[in-house]
Amino acid sequence: MRAAVVPKVSAPWEVQDVPTPSAGPGEVLVRVRACGVCGNDVGLTRGGYPFPPMDPVIVGHEAAGEVVEVGAGVSTLDVGDRVGTTWVQGTCGRCDYCREMKPLTGQSAMNCAAPSLAGMTVQGGHAEYIAIPADSTVRIPDQVPFELAAPVLCAGYTAWSALRVARVQPSERVAVLGIGGLGHLAVQFASACGFETVAITSTPGKQDAAKRLGADLVVFSGEELRAAGGADVILQTGSSFAAASEVLRGLRPDGRLVLAGIDPQNSFTIPPDFPFFAQGCTVMGATHGGLHWLGEAFDLVASGRVAPVIEEFPLARVNDAVERVARGDVRFRAVVTY
Repeated sequence: MRAAVVPKVSAPWEVQDVPTPSAGPGEVLVRVRACGVCGNDVGLTRGGYPFPPMDPVIVGHEAAGEVVEVGAGVSTLDVGDRVGTTWVQGTCGRCDYCREMKPLTGQSAMNCAAPSLAGMTVQGGHAEYIAIPADSTVRIPDQVPFELAAPVLCAGYTAWSALRVARVQPSERVAVLGIGGLGHLAVQFASACGFETVAITSTPGKQDAAKRLGADLVVFSGEELRAAGGADVILQTGSSFAAASEVLRGLRPDGRLVLAGIDPQNSFTIPPDFPFFAQGCTVMGATHGGLHWLGEAFDLVASGRVAPVIEEFPLARVNDAVERVARGDVRFRAVVTY
C-alpha cells in the first residue's frame, strides 16, 4: 500500500510503498479514503512531542473509509461498512487506571500505562489501509462524504466534547476562542444547538468567516467580550494558553472556561487582575469524551446543520498540506485523500 511515511524528525513526509496490514482478532481492515492533518500530527513529526517509536512512522488519527476485511471475533461490523477511527484505539486493560473500567476517551490516553494511539504508538491513518480495533471505530452516516467525515474524527470530536463538558444551559451565551480546525466547528455546534454564539478572533479575514459559520457576534479579545456583556461559557480551541488567560476577563460570574486546545509550550495562568476567587468560575479541560458523543457530532453533520470547511490534498501533495498546517493558513482543516 502507499502511505505518507515520516523518515525522521523534521524531515518531509515521503510517499512510500509499505506492507499492507491485515485485520487481527477483534480488528477490521479499513480502506482509507480520507485522513485529516491535525496540528498534533505536525508537532509529532517536527519535535514538538516525542517522535513515534514505530517503523515505519505513519501518523494521522482522522481516518475515514470502508471496512474491507473483518477479523476473528468481530460481529459488529461487516465488509462495506463506512467507519472512522480516532486517536485512542485501546488501553492495556491491566493498569490501575484501566481497572476503574472507564470508557475509552482521550483521558484514557493520558492515564493508561500503555495505550494504543493512532499515529503515536501504532500505525496512523495517512495510508491506504489501516487495521484498527472494531470497538474503537464509529460509523459514518451515508450522508457524510469521507473527506468531510475526517475532520469530525478529531477536530469535531474535541469541539463537541468541549461543548458537552460545559453543560451549557438554554439561556446561556457561548464564546469560541480561535477559529481554526476545532473552532470553526465549535461555532457551528453551538449555533446549531440554539445558543447565542460569539467568536473571538484577531486574525484578519476570519471575522466574516465566523459570521458565515453562525456566530452572532465577533470580538477581538477578552476585553471586547466583557464590554459586549461577556459569556457564560468560553471554549478555548486554539493553541495559545496566553490567549485563553486573556479572555478569562470576559467570563461572566459562575461561568466556565473549557480548555480544549493544546499549548505544548506554555501553562495556563489566571491573570492577577481577574478576581477569580470571588467569581465562582470554573476552568476545566476537555478532550475526546466518548464515542457516543462522537456519534452525536456526526448526527449534526449528517443533518446539514454543521459542515466542516476543508481544503483537499491528494496524497502526492501531502507535504503541501503539512506545510500549510504548520503555517496556520488552512481554512479550516487540511484533508488528504487516498
